[in-house]
Amino acid sequence: QVQLVESGGGLVQAGGSLRLSCAAFGSIFSINFMGWYRQAPGKQRELVAGISSSGSTNYADSVKGRFTISRDNAKNTVYLQMNSLKLEDTAVYYCKVDRVTTNKQSMTGPYWGRGTQVTVSS
Repeated sequence: QVQLVESGGGLVQAGGSLRLSCAAFGSIFSINFMGWYRQAPGKQRELVAGISSSGSTNYADSVKGRFTISRDNAKNTVYLQMNSLKLEDTAVYYCKVDRVTTNKQSMTGPYWGRGTQVTVSS
């Protein structure tokens, strides 16, 4: 079983920065995909940024140039550095990992975190 623990959300003024972290726990050998999604009230959950095991990244157009995703494979942790935050970035941010290989299964998932609230104020 894989569990995800997210941290780093909070309240920040527009133009400010936050850094989200998500650590995966379990008997994990490797994680192929790690990513961040967000869901604002009344809207569908959307991909914010993703990163593969090789380091390839992709971003939503709305966050390109402001957000940076990175990962530490030794710690099974993914980060999201969010700069120049805007009011419209307010949402619950969820961590997702997929194609996880553990001591019992290969390429399982996806697994989701519980979410962390990010609120940007004016």
